[in-house]
Amino acid sequence: MKRITKIEENRLLNTKKLRVAAYCRVSTASDEQLISLEAQKAHYENYIKSNEEWEFAGLYYDEGVSGTKKAKRSGLLSMMADCEKGKIDFIITKSISRFARNTMDCLEMVRKLLDLNIYIYFEKENLNSGAMESELMLSILSSIAESESVSISENSKWATKRRFQNGTFVISYPPFGYDNVDGKMVIVPEQAEIVKQIFADTLTGKSTYAISKELNERGIPAKKGGRWTPGTINGIISNEKYTGDVIYQKTYTDSSFNRHTNYGELDQYLVRDHHAAIISHEEFDRANAVLKQRGREKGNGGDTSRYQNRYSFSGRIQCGECGGILK
Repeated sequence: MKRITKIEENRLLNTKKLRVAAYCRVSTASDEQLISLEAQKAHYENYIKSNEEWEFAGLYYDEGVSGTKKAKRSGLLSMMADCEKGKIDFIITKSISRFARNTMDCLEMVRKLLDLNIYIYFEKENLNSGAMESELMLSILSSIAESESVSISENSKWATKRRFQNGTFVISYPPFGYDNVDGKMVIVPEQAEIVKQIFADTLTGKSTYAISKELNERGIPAKKGGRWTPGTINGIISNEKYTGDVIYQKTYTDSSFNRHTNYGELDQYLVRDHHAAIISHEEFDRANAVLKQRGREKGNGGDTSRYQNRYSFSGRIQCGECGGILK
C-alpha cells in the first residue's frame, strides 16, 4: 500500500522580496502636468518602500508624450526591457489610460509581461493582470481608454481648427531665428543673421551639405543644440515663416494617431504678416527655385525621398552613436 507523507513548505526559503516597479505618464509638458508627475513619482516610491515584503525596483515615467504610441515612450520601453532582463517582478500604475490608450498595445504588453510571469496592477480599475480569468475585462477597459483618447483628440482638433480660422493659433515652438514671447513670434537677432546667411549662401550656389558643414565647423548650434544637416538647411529654406507669413495645418494626425503631410486632404490656412520677417518674399522664392532646380538636375524633382531611397539600404541604416541616417 502506498504511503504518502506531506512535507511542509519551508517558509524560511520564501523570504525573497517582490521587486516592484511603478510607471507614470503625463501627456503634456505643462507646469500643472509636470507637478502631477512629480506627485505620482513621490507617491509610488513611498508606497512601494513602505511595504516590507516589497523591494523598490525603480520608477519609470514619460513626460509630455501621448499614450497612443508606445514607440515614442522611452520610459515605458525601458521598463519593458528591464522586465525582460529579470529585474522586475510586479508593476503598479495609476490606470489603463496612463499605461496605454491603444487597445492593441495594452493587450500586447500585458501578454508579454504574463509570459515573463510579471503582473501589473491598475489602481483606478482595481485590476490585477495576475487575477484575470480572461482578457475580456482588460479589452473592454482598454477600448474605453482608447475611445476616450479619440474623443479628446477630436475635441482638440476642432478647437485648433477654430484658432486656425480666426488667426489666434499660437506657435509654441517657432523655427530657428525666432522665439516665443507671450504667445508671439519674436526675432532672435543672432539667429536671424545665420538664417540670412543660409539664404545668401544658397543663392550663391552653395549646396545644403556645404552650408551645414560650414555651420558645424564654426560651432554654431542648431535649434535644439544639435548639429546641422543638409535636411535642416533644406527645412529652413522651405519654411515660409521666415517671410512673416504662416501656413497652418501643413501636417495632420489621422484616426490611428499617425502623422501625415497635408497634400490637400484637409484645409490649410495662410496668415500673411503674422510676425516680423527675416527674409523677403523675393529672396525666399529665388532660394526655393534654386533647390527645385537642383532636384530636377538630380532627376527627382521635388520628391527628395526618391533621392534618399534610391539604393536598397538608403535611409535604413542608423548610426548607433549619433542616431544619424546613413545615405
